[in-house]
Amino acid sequence: MITARSFSILVCSLVLAACSAEEKKKSAMPTRAETPAEPVGQVVKTDAEWKKQLTAEQYHILREAGTERPNGDVYKEFKNQSKGRYHCAGCHALLFSSDHKFDSGCGWPSFYDPAKAENVILKKDSSMGVVRTEVVCAKCSGHLGHVFEGEGYNTPSDQRYCINGGGLIFVPAEP
Repeated sequence: MITARSFSILVCSLVLAACSAEEKKKSAMPTRAETPAEPVGQVVKTDAEWKKQLTAEQYHILREAGTERPNGDVYKEFKNQSKGRYHCAGCHALLFSSDHKFDSGCGWPSFYDPAKAENVILKKDSSMGVVRTEVVCAKCSGHLGHVFEGEGYNTPSDQRYCINGGGLIFVPAEP
């Protein structure tokens, strides 16, 4: 004989199982990326594949955590770019917008916020004998640069995302 309590537990179990199955079904559906070129999931490639896709400078920056020289040609181009968006050169994920760029005078592209925060990961970096915060692409794990806080820039976030321009692709805004 089934008691009222046993019956309630059975009904609740069936409802939970049905909800769980529905959630699994939803999560298996593909999601639409913000832009067609932007990857939906994690981008994983071998070193040989990265070397084939990227220029030597892009590979050095994104895959070897390298740094371009300050005030170079890429930075000069950055300063002259108008409205647009900045994507990862490795996987084309949207990272930054010209709406958030500013001239920090440091010799590298500077932004006070990412355009799409979920595409940027911040990691503790203890290399070079000092603790900094590394900025990494969340889609392909490419090294982008570092972020610094509290430097007194007159920006909404008082942050400076100091980014290697060679690791970015600029996409101009449509007129």
